[in-house]
Amino acid sequence: MEAPRKETGFDRAAAITRSLLGYGVLAGVFYVTLGLGQAFMRDGFDLSRHSLSLLANGPWGWVQTLNFAVTGLMVLAASVGIARALRPARLALTLVAIYGGSLIVAGVFPADPMDGFPPGAPTGAADEMSTAGFVHLAAGGIGFVALAAAFVALGASFAARGHTTMARSSRLSAAVLLLAFLAGAATATSILGVVLLWIAVLVGWGWLATTSVALYRAVPHPDLHRRPQTP
Repeated sequence: MEAPRKETGFDRAAAITRSLLGYGVLAGVFYVTLGLGQAFMRDGFDLSRHSLSLLANGPWGWVQTLNFAVTGLMVLAASVGIARALRPARLALTLVAIYGGSLIVAGVFPADPMDGFPPGAPTGAADEMSTAGFVHLAAGGIGFVALAAAFVALGASFAARGHTTMARSSRLSAAVLLLAFLAGAATATSILGVVLLWIAVLVGWGWLATTSVALYRAVPHPDLHRRPQTP
């Protein structure tokens, strides 16, 4: 009996999908690494009291603005990769893309200086919220809600494909992210509020990365000769 032959060639579509999904992993690493790097280098910044959004203020604020913009573009790329891997997945694409867009908007409109940062800013919250500060806060709220909803949509897609563990984890991540964000936003000027916001951020990035890796592995290898041999 003749042995099955392996196909040769390159699947460009699979390669593109895998590349786009890679940004779902890189986005969170890039954002958190660059943010923490600034946090330890900027005078007056205290991780126990200040959110990374405040880094967009002051002489070096452009670095955090760039952080938001580049990270947002990575998330937009990942949203396309997710949609290609889970086709059809328009809802997940739209929701993850909204989160990416919210990051870009949050970078263009910085948070108001507060609680002593940058140096010279008033203690506690600003007496009046600026237009930029309001847009930044609204973008953050819309973005986190969209990301939580995206996790629910992804959970449904995983469930439909029989991946029960991924489905449950997606829904759990959505609940933790949303609750932590809402509670953190309500207590943003306290240490607890900062901790809760960090939980929301890390859960969001962590599950986006986990989902991207899972889908990356599910996409067939672009080199056809490296795919499992079919009878």
